[in-house]
This record gives sequence, structure tokens and C-alpha cells, in this order.
Amino acid sequence: MHKISISPEARELMIKDGKDTFPNECCGFFYGQDGEVREITLAKEVINSKEGDQRRRFEISPLAYMKAEQYALENNLTLLGVYHSHPNHPAVPSVHDLAKAMPYFSYIIVSVMEGEFNVLRSWRLNEEKGEFEEETIF
Repeated sequence: MHKISISPEARELMIKDGKDTFPNECCGFFYGQDGEVREITLAKEVINSKEGDQRRRFEISPLAYMKAEQYALENNLTLLGVYHSHPNHPAVPSVHDLAKAMPYFSYIIVSVMEGEFNVLRSWRLNEEKGEFEEETIF
């Protein structure tokens, strides 16, 4: 099982973004260093560019991905993944999340129930099985 640590600042930013964006989904990137334990030191919000109903979907523009990669290079960080919120739903990946997942990234999901933070969980795609596996957060 993969292990991940999240700095208090990065965790708080993700939670705040989820609460502030409720009832829509928020999204953003997180950065840090990859090793035996994936260490997240920084999270950055991005605009949910999904057309239409953002309560059940998020989309990150190709330009935002490009800027995130550039930011990582300029700051000697590794782009480790994407976070997003699930308004009034559990922090479990949806079929849509699975369809959009990339192999290397971690995917943090922030569950926000009625505008209040519920739980934060992290997932990584197992390519061989074609499914997500939960990462241990500490």
C-alpha cells in the first residue's frame, strides 16, 4: 500500500477550498517529494473549468496542467497529483474519476457534507487492476 503525508498547510488549503466552493466541486494540484512516503508540502487551487453543472464534475484545463508542471520545475518540486471535492458524497472515487485517472498521480478527495468538512482520503490508480487503491495518510 502506498503511503502519503500531507503538510498541515496543504491539508487546510484543500479543506478550505472544498468548503468555500460548496455545493460545487473544487479542484487543484499538490506538490512535494516522492519517495517511500510521498510527502505533500504544498497545494494550489485551480479553477474548475467544467462547463455546466459543477456539483458532480470537475475539469482542469490543459493550460492549468502546463502551468502546474512549470511551477513544479521552477520550485524544485514534483507535481504529485490532483485534489477535488465531493459535495454531499463520500471521499470515494467515482466512475468518472477512474476514467480520467493517470497512473502516477495521487488523487485526494475531500468530502464536504452540507458545507462542512467530513473526511479527506487519497487514492492511486493500479493500472494492472484498472481500479483505485487507497493510500495510507499520516
